[in-house]
Amino acid sequence: MTIFYETSMPYADAFFACLGPCQGFSGGSVTPADLRYASMLLVRSTTKVDEALIGQCEKLRFVATATAGFNHLDLDYLRKRNIPAYVAAGCNAVSVAEYVLSALVQSAGRLQWQWRDKTVGIVGAGQVGSALAARLEALGVRYLLCDPPKQAAGDNREFVTMDAIMQCDVITLHTPLVKNGDHPTLHLFDATRLAQLSSNQLLINASRGEVVDNRALLAAFESGRKLNVILDVWEREPDIDTRLIPHVIFASAHIAGHSIEGKARGTEMVYQAACEQLAMEANLSLADFLPPAQPECFTLQDPQPADIDRLICAVYDISQDDLRFRQQMRNASDFSALRKHYPIRRECSAYRLNAGKNSVSQALYGLGFQPV
Repeated sequence: MTIFYETSMPYADAFFACLGPCQGFSGGSVTPADLRYASMLLVRSTTKVDEALIGQCEKLRFVATATAGFNHLDLDYLRKRNIPAYVAAGCNAVSVAEYVLSALVQSAGRLQWQWRDKTVGIVGAGQVGSALAARLEALGVRYLLCDPPKQAAGDNREFVTMDAIMQCDVITLHTPLVKNGDHPTLHLFDATRLAQLSSNQLLINASRGEVVDNRALLAAFESGRKLNVILDVWEREPDIDTRLIPHVIFASAHIAGHSIEGKARGTEMVYQAACEQLAMEANLSLADFLPPAQPECFTLQDPQPADIDRLICAVYDISQDDLRFRQQMRNASDFSALRKHYPIRRECSAYRLNAGKNSVSQALYGLGFQPV
C-alpha cells in the first residue's frame, strides 16, 4: 500500500505519515507512471484525476481532494471503476465568508454607502452561503437566499427567486459549477442578466469563474457600463482575461478560501476520511499543528459599530490581495504563483476578544472571535 499526496496540502506530511508508506508530489506534476502502485491518491484542485492519470493504476482504492470544489475529479470515471471519492466539502466555507465580509467593508467607501444597511442576496445556500448568512445574521444585516436545488429538495429555509435576488443591493455568488440539468449555473450571469444590474448594485463572484460570463462582462465594461464587480474567480483559470482587472473594484487569484484554517481543514478532513477507509483511529487534529495567531487577543474597552469593520479588516484585508494581484498578475504563471505562494492568513476564530457584553461585542463573537 502506498499513499500519494499533494504536498501543497498544509501539514500533509504530518497527517499522512502515520497512515503507512507515503510519497508526496508537487501539484500537477504527477504522472501515470508515478502512480502505478498507488492505493490512495490525495490531491488538491491542481491535480486533475481522470482516466488519463489513473487508468493504469490497478491498485488504486481511494481518491480524495482537500478542497471544497471537485471539478478536477472525473467522478463518472471513478464510479465506473468503483473507486470511492471523498470531497472536503465546506472546508474553506468560513474563509470565503470572511473574504466577502472584507469585500463589503472595503467597497463601502467607494460605493458611498453603509453596507450593514443594505440587503445582501446570496446565490447558493450550501456550506459557504450558509456560513456567510450566519455571519450577516450576527451583524443584523438583511439577506435573502436563492438555491433552487436545495429548495426543490425540501430544505425548509426561506428562499427567493433570482428575480428577487436581482433587486438586492449586493449579489454574492456561492454556487458550484453546474453545466447541465434543471438548474445550471454555467454563465448564470450572462449578458442578459448583467444588463439588469444597476450602477447602485455590487456583484461578487467567489464561487466558480464560469458562473459569470467574463466575455459578456468585459463587453459591458468596454461599452461604458458602470458596474460594481468583485472577482476572486475567473473563466479559464489560470489563463484569465487580464483586460477585466482595471474595471473591477477588487480582484484576486481564487484565494477567497485560502485561510490557513480553510486549507488545513481540508487536509484534516481528508486524513479523517483516509483513516475511515483504512479502519484506523484518527488520532491527529488540526489543533495539533496550527500556530497561535498574532496578536492572540484584541481588546476593546467600549465596542462601537465602527469596531466591527475595523476588526474584520484587521483579520483579513481584501485590499492587500487586490494590490498584490494588480502588481504581479501578467500571465497564467503569475496567477498560479499568487495561489501557490499565498501568505499566511487566519480566520476570526483564531483570535481571542476581550470586549465585554454589549451588542457590538456579541456581534463580533458571532463572527467567530473567541471571548476571553
